[in-house]
Amino acid sequence: MANGAGTTNTSSAEGSPRTRYVSDYAEVSRRVRAAGLLRRRPLFYAVRAVTLVLLLAGCAVAVVVIGESWWQLLVAAVLGLLLAQVAFFAHDAAHRQIFTSGKANDRLALVIGDLIAGMSHGWWMSKHSRHHANPNKVDTDPDIEPGALVFTTDVSGARRWRRGFGGWFVARQGTLFFPLLLLAGLNLHISGIRTVFGRQPVKYRKFEIPMLLLRLTLYPLALFTLLSPGLAAAFLGVQLAVFGFAMGATFAPNHKGMPLVPRELSIGYVHRQVLTSRNVRGGWFIDVAMGGLNYQIEHHLFPSMPRPNLRHAQPIVRRFCAERDIPYAETSLLESWGIVVRHLNRVGLGDADPFACPLAAQLRSTA
Repeated sequence: MANGAGTTNTSSAEGSPRTRYVSDYAEVSRRVRAAGLLRRRPLFYAVRAVTLVLLLAGCAVAVVVIGESWWQLLVAAVLGLLLAQVAFFAHDAAHRQIFTSGKANDRLALVIGDLIAGMSHGWWMSKHSRHHANPNKVDTDPDIEPGALVFTTDVSGARRWRRGFGGWFVARQGTLFFPLLLLAGLNLHISGIRTVFGRQPVKYRKFEIPMLLLRLTLYPLALFTLLSPGLAAAFLGVQLAVFGFAMGATFAPNHKGMPLVPRELSIGYVHRQVLTSRNVRGGWFIDVAMGGLNYQIEHHLFPSMPRPNLRHAQPIVRRFCAERDIPYAETSLLESWGIVVRHLNRVGLGDADPFACPLAAQLRSTA
């Protein structure tokens, strides 16, 4: 293995670092295309769409039939999980995984994202596109910018969280991480509203505003019409908490606790995506529960690859990484959650140098 980040001394890796990086992606892409894994899977998405519609309709019927009973909170929890699945469906459409037409994907993502899940497509695309371009890159990836949580001591402005209650909170942020996820669903709705009513450009603003307003007003109105105020409020609270937890617990394991890329360092596409991502193993149940995002490495390498093809791409990508001596991270869901909690606590205590691990140090040395 050479001193470069995951490069080898084979003839296929000869030449300048830039040539090797381009060559790496061309080769793994060739293998994936040869296996037919970039072809669309319309039947999979059609079945998934019909299933979700039926299950959502079932929840609506259950609310009416059960009536004034605290059993409604069980329906609320199921609805929260289903809306997370709807959000994963919108994520697939936003990544152009469903149709060959970009406009068709955008329209579908708008409808199911804004009108059903209550998440702004414009907000998601702006944030998520920047994340995909530079995952875990300091001062570039919006997913590691300091907010309710601080993900790295190297982020500009993170020091302000070290004082008073903020300092107490950040020092324990890993321990408080999962309770905080219960508020993530509410935060997703608020972020969407701020985006569509904000000043930054939003491509489909004239469509998003009415769809989001319809979703975020008619749904609570229906609940407060059908149920007593206390039960309706509890239903909304449980649904939002479960939705936020399901979303946060799915996205957090993918990159948190993985090496960070210094702001001044540029590395090749394959290395940038693989070295900062983590897969989660667990079989078909995890595939469904995490919306295919447990194959985070493959998803980052091929964002437009249909979800059901990711598991077939995994052995190809894993084999390629082994040939190129590129570290390929994979763990169980519980292990990944533990990694996230420990990383957040170390950062919160101020004793985590994000570039101290051998892999990150190697990347810096080969810039």
